[in-house]
This record gives sequence, structure tokens and C-alpha cells, in this order.
Amino acid sequence: MSRVKTDQLGTGRIGYLLIKQSIPASIGFLAMSLNMVIDTIFLGQWIGPLGIAAVTIVLPIIFLMSSIGMAIGVGGSAIISLALGMGDLKKAREIFGNQICITAALVGSLALVSVFFKAEVLWLFGAAGRITAAADTYFSIVLIGVPFLAFAMVSNRVIRAEGNAGMSMVVMLAGSILNLVLDVVFIKFFHWGIAGAAWATCLSYFSLMSCILYYFLSGQSTIKITWQCLRFRRKVTGEIASLGSVTLAQQAAVGVLAIAANNIMYQYGGETALNIYGIINRLLLFIAFPIIGITQGVLPIIGYNYGAEKYNRVRQSIQKAILYSAVLSCFIWVIIMCFPELLVRIFTTDRQITEQAPYALRRTFAMIPIICVEMIGSAYFQAIGKAIKALLLASLRQGLFLIPLILFLPKISGIKGVWYAFPMADLTASLVVGLFLYVEIRKRLN
Repeated sequence: MSRVKTDQLGTGRIGYLLIKQSIPASIGFLAMSLNMVIDTIFLGQWIGPLGIAAVTIVLPIIFLMSSIGMAIGVGGSAIISLALGMGDLKKAREIFGNQICITAALVGSLALVSVFFKAEVLWLFGAAGRITAAADTYFSIVLIGVPFLAFAMVSNRVIRAEGNAGMSMVVMLAGSILNLVLDVVFIKFFHWGIAGAAWATCLSYFSLMSCILYYFLSGQSTIKITWQCLRFRRKVTGEIASLGSVTLAQQAAVGVLAIAANNIMYQYGGETALNIYGIINRLLLFIAFPIIGITQGVLPIIGYNYGAEKYNRVRQSIQKAILYSAVLSCFIWVIIMCFPELLVRIFTTDRQITEQAPYALRRTFAMIPIICVEMIGSAYFQAIGKAIKALLLASLRQGLFLIPLILFLPKISGIKGVWYAFPMADLTASLVVGLFLYVEIRKRLN
């Protein structure tokens, strides 16, 4: 198993550490993204555009709910990295115990409430017409697996904070492979339709949780799960909430974006536009995997070295992360600009979608090469414990720029305005975050 020992985060070569941490993180996120992409391909080819539309409605709800786990995982793992950098293993274990307790309480309660207000939630996120029944079926089943997904999101971040990015990758791959196999069995052979896709997803979430539990209970981890750690501590909970609020705000903005975008899509372009948006969302996850992987890979390096006051290494980590991300994203950008028709036909052969989607893809992904500045810049402030600044910067794209543009531009140019909103928001947010990061490097890291 590929693993970076915790103390090597402060002594190893930055380029080597970044690659060692980022490749497993990238592969793990690629597995999750590829899982969603192939899931959508199966739905489009075997069930039809209605299946894509239903998943487009439901997945933002699921990820908004499970983002509580993601927020607690990111906030807690940032503190864990700082604690490990200072050699405080006891605090790291207390933080992990608190993460588990908070996640179980919040996500379990939210999932239970959603059962009783299912119709209202689906309507809010844009379910209308024929889409409603299919979305209801998918949502009812996947909702069962949300607590498992939330636990996996928390614990997987802690595994990476330990420096064991390889294990994090294996866990994500295991869940994704199981999901894809079950998709084929349930949809193709059992003919369960949209319900089959939902059960495959739900069982994959359970497998993620099972693999992670085995890792922490089998003695392989640096940070152990013990009964003594599984209790609420007000001070530790406050620290987690402070930094986790950054990710929660990001995901809340994504949820609000989904509400706005889904409803605008249906209003100006009907089911066709909603299907195109679903394809774009799946591709965005798949396309952004190297940038997200590098961002996740650099977080423990920054956190550890900042905690150890090795600021020169922090600066080098930021610079190399942006460079590697920019090179990879430029390569991906060329593929999108040259072959959008081919990418769309992988998902569906529906004539209306294949005619309209290439235009949307080229506009939506126009600024992909520069989003690494926004992502790594906001992640830096989160990694060093500057929660308020990280929160503001992380919320810029969706909250301040993209949502208002999506609501305003269609009034001028119809559905085309939605597609132009994405590159405009990417450009503006990257410029603002880049400026903050430049000032920070000159002021504190020199």
C-alpha cells in the first residue's frame, strides 16, 4: 500500500510528496466520478433521457445532505493535519471521535426528516412533469444510503490526513467498481430500471463505509477509533465546525445552484435542457478530477508544514500544485473543445440532445484551465485554519457570481445565457482568489 509517513510531510521533496498524495486522491475521485459518468451512461442508453433527468434532480439533494459529512471531514482533517504536525496524536484522535458523533447525529436526523417531506424537496429541486415519478423512485431508495456515504466522506478525509492516500484510493475504487457491476446486474439483467440504479448506488455507499470501518478497526491506521474518543467535546466540536463551515457553505451554494439551475433549465429549455445540464454535471466531475485530486493531495502537506512553521515548503507546495493542475486542465480543455459531439453521444443518441449539447459544453467549460487558482487558493486558507477567509473565497463562484448570473442572463438571451454564466463566474472568481493568494504569499510565506 502506497503511504506517505506523517513526518515525511515535513521533510520529503515537495514535488514527490505532491505526486504521492495527489495520484491516489485523483484516482479515488476519478473512480467516484467515473462511477457517476458510467451510471448516467447506463441510464441514458438503457432507460432513456428520463433516467438522466431524474438523477440530475436527485443527486444534488443527496450530496447536499451528505455534504455535512464532507464538511465535518474536511474541517476535522485540517485540524488533524495541524495536530499531527505539532505531534499531538491525542488531539487528533479526539477530533476524529467528534467527527463521527456529529455526523451520525446530524445526517441521520436530516435523512429522517427528508422521508416525511420527500415530495416538497423534489419539487424544490426542479422535479416536474414526467420526471417527478422517476425522481421519487430514485430518491426513496438512495436516501437509505446517505448516512453510509456521509460516514465515508468523513473518514476518507482522515485517512488522507494521516498520509495514507493509497488506502483512500482503494476504498473509493472498491465502492465504484461495486456500483458499476450492480448497475449492469440490476438494470440490464434484472430489468429493475431506475430502481436498479438506485439500489446499486445505495449498496456501493454501504460498501464504502464497510471498507473504511475495517481499516480503522484492524489496526492499520495511525488514528484509532476508541470508545473514549466517541463523545462530544464542545471545544473540539467548535474547531471542526469553524473550518467545516467552509465546505458546508460551498456545498450549500452547490445545492442552491442546483435549485436555480434545474428550475431555469426546465423553464427555458424543458426536459432537453435539463438532460444536457445533467450530462454537463457528470462530465464536470470527471473532467475536474485531476485538479480536485491535486487540491486534496496538497492539503495535508500545507497543513502539516504550516503547523511546523516551515513556510518556504508551504509556498513551494502552492506553486507546484497550481502548475501541475494548470497543465492537466489545459490538456482536458483541448479534448472538450475538439470533441464535444463525441462526448455527448457516449451518454445518449437522442437527436435534440446531441444537436444542442455541444454548444453548451464548449461554453460551460471555456475557463477550465484557470479554475485551479480558485480551488487551490481557497483550499490553502482552509488548510492553515483561516476559516472566515476560506469561507468567503470558497463561496465566491457559486454564491456571489454563478447563481445571480444564471438567474439574470436567461432573461436577456434565453437558455444560452445559462451556458455563458459558467465561464464568466469561473473567470471572476479565479481572479479574486488569485489576488488574495498572491498577497498572502508575499506577506506571510516569504
